[in-house]
Amino acid sequence: MKITVDVDCTPEEARAFLGLPDVKPMQDALMRQMQDRMSANLAAMDPDALLKTWLPVGIQGFEQMQKMMWNQMTSAMGGGKDAK
Repeated sequence: MKITVDVDCTPEEARAFLGLPDVKPMQDALMRQMQDRMSANLAAMDPDALLKTWLPVGIQGFEQMQKMMWNQMTSAMGGGKDAK
């Protein structure tokens, strides 16, 4: 035996029927605060400051990766570093 029940209601009606609170006003207020904070932070940072902050770390990490790969390649080929 199979019984199927179709309920046709909106999310608001289902929430009210189940006794769940309406959190939409709280979500809207939090989203507004987040947008205000993000806008203020983005306005405070100009592109030049962002590049100075992010770029050196990226370039340094890339150079370190290159050196590590070169050392692995030379040691795998049996070259190694010359002793002086």
